[in-house]
Amino acid sequence: MVKPPSRPPVKRPVKSGEHPPRIRWDNKPRRKPAATPASPSKGALEKADGEARIAKLLARAGVASRREVERMIADKRVTRHDEIIETPAMVLKNLDGVAVDGKLVGAPAPTMLYLFHKPEGCLTAERDFSGRKTIYDLLPPELPRLMPIGRLDLNTEGLLLLTNDGAFKRQMELPSTGVERTYRARCFGNISQTELEELIHGVEVDGVLYGKIDANMERRTGANVWIEMTLTEGKNREVRRVLEYLGLEVNRLIRTRYGKFILGDMPPGAVGEVRKVDLIEFRGSLKK
Repeated sequence: MVKPPSRPPVKRPVKSGEHPPRIRWDNKPRRKPAATPASPSKGALEKADGEARIAKLLARAGVASRREVERMIADKRVTRHDEIIETPAMVLKNLDGVAVDGKLVGAPAPTMLYLFHKPEGCLTAERDFSGRKTIYDLLPPELPRLMPIGRLDLNTEGLLLLTNDGAFKRQMELPSTGVERTYRARCFGNISQTELEELIHGVEVDGVLYGKIDANMERRTGANVWIEMTLTEGKNREVRRVLEYLGLEVNRLIRTRYGKFILGDMPPGAVGEVRKVDLIEFRGSLKK
């Protein structure tokens, strides 16, 4: 068979911003790659088998946050049937035979949530090697082991949520869950409401992107101005860094709300448990 003379391909003009088309020099039909079956996700496997990673199970049981559990495992503090757990990725159906520091871990207790008015001058940490006061020095000793949901800086006061459920803690902290936090900041400096309203579009400070912030000027007292800010990300020192970026000096910062829970007139150092019915209703409203 006589092969027809080859002809150069016809090129169409390339529009601005468009990648040039691929040129085929033969008339062979294209073959579609063979479809490969999608592998089930890790979450699907866990759900189907009723299993989960040991770090997740221990966090759910209220032993510690998942990150802290991973450190415990790295320090050889976690065992199962007297054998040291080597990795936080171990998958189990339950915590039968699992011990931390030689003490068997019990079944997870029902999820509990507490409101705590953190005073200024104490750390949101379990311990501080320099001897500074932490929130656990102020909490009543009869409370169960609780983990803070998010953190407040040493010099930030206000509402701090505490829970015994590591999975709930993580859910509340994720920006994707969309839980709002509201702060009141007393600042030294000049700012206009128009400038504050620009924060609704987000802002970049020192290479860090912060999402939308609903900021409003409450009142001015002498050289200071009170500003209320509502956000959902809660990145490290977010409020202070954004206000400093605007040329303001923060001299007092109070968190007044986390989700539907408000500080109200709770005095510094006070703690109160959220009713089970309110907790169930709130968890049902969270984004999945």
